[in-house]
Amino acid sequence: MNRLDVIARMQVRNGKLDGFKKHVAEIIRQVKEKDTGTLRYDWFLSNDTDVEILEAYVSSDAWIEHRKNIGEALDVLFSEYADNHNVLVFGEPSPELFEMGNRLMAGRIKWFSFLNGLKS
Repeated sequence: MNRLDVIARMQVRNGKLDGFKKHVAEIIRQVKEKDTGTLRYDWFLSNDTDVEILEAYVSSDAWIEHRKNIGEALDVLFSEYADNHNVLVFGEPSPELFEMGNRLMAGRIKWFSFLNGLKS
C-alpha cells in the first residue's frame, strides 16, 4: 500500500457560508459512515472564505473509494457553495487514480513524488 497525503483548497462563495458549513457537515458524516481507508479528512476555514482540507488515504484505492462515496455531495458543494478548487497530492498514485484525478480535476491537480526527508 502507498499512503497518499492531500491538500485541497477552495473558496466559499459570497453569501454562502452558512449553507457551506451545513453541507460540509453532511460530507463529513458520509465520510465517517462510508469510507474504509480515509486516515484524515480535516477542514479548516480562514476569514470565512478560504478553505483548506488536509486529507490522507491508506492507498490510491482508498481515495477512489472516498470519491465514489461522496461524489454527489461534492458535486453539490461545487455547484452551490464553493469555487476555485485545487488539489496537491503527495505520494505515488496508481495509474487508475492518476487518470481519474487528471480527468476530474484537469488543470487543478498537482502530483508530487517523495524526494527526500525523514521517511528515507
